[in-house]
Amino acid sequence: MDTLATRWARLEPHVTLVGPDDDRPRPTALLFHGCGGLRGHLPRYAAVAEARGWRAAIVDSYAPRGWSREFAMATVCTGLLLRGWERAGDILATIHGLSARPEVDEDTLLLGGWSHGGWGIMEAMSGDRDLTGALGLVDAQGVPLNGVKATYLAYPYVGIAALNRMRPWRHCPKTLAVIAARDHLTTVRNAERVHAMVRDCGAEVETWVAEGTHSFDEPMTAPPMRFDEPLSLQALDRFGRLLDDVAPAPIAARRRA
Repeated sequence: MDTLATRWARLEPHVTLVGPDDDRPRPTALLFHGCGGLRGHLPRYAAVAEARGWRAAIVDSYAPRGWSREFAMATVCTGLLLRGWERAGDILATIHGLSARPEVDEDTLLLGGWSHGGWGIMEAMSGDRDLTGALGLVDAQGVPLNGVKATYLAYPYVGIAALNRMRPWRHCPKTLAVIAARDHLTTVRNAERVHAMVRDCGAEVETWVAEGTHSFDEPMTAPPMRFDEPLSLQALDRFGRLLDDVAPAPIAARRRA
């Protein structure tokens, strides 16, 4: 079981921070990949953030563990390893680590998660962090979440293995939840039910039912998943508008200490 510091020490070398070339503290989007690992779509979202004066941190949860994409596909994607509550420890450690960086505005963070990454975010928002060993960390309660102003959940995993999917969130930021109409891992009805629960905690939750498959914005085709470029552009636009809602571009661009 890790402390926040030890988990972050392993993750930090595998975090790619992009954004304007300055040292101003700027709003920052923390981006967490799906069970297949880092793919070509996350840099596109990071570029959207950078264009709006934000920073973006692309977090690789597999390299610190020595896992290849093939290993992760056979174990994480099948539910054998790294359940969502365990991934939540990576999310908390990343908030902890990046919030200490001078170029990051710790009071204006967005968490973005795709599939398994979205599952981890939901666990981080709902878990009882005061419990010993919560989310695989001995000091999970040491991370304040008040700086998390929004979450972007791209077809988050809310299937049968997500045992806590209906557990109320303890921190309730503004949320954009993307539901894939042809998602083979959940029904639209189940996903909408989960997001309605999040809305009930007081969060402003917008849901968008995208007429595509799971991982429609990931540049690959692995039936039943299929890449859809026009739909991906819509997703990027909606992500950008969420950033603007949290910190409009002119404000983000001139944010200083």
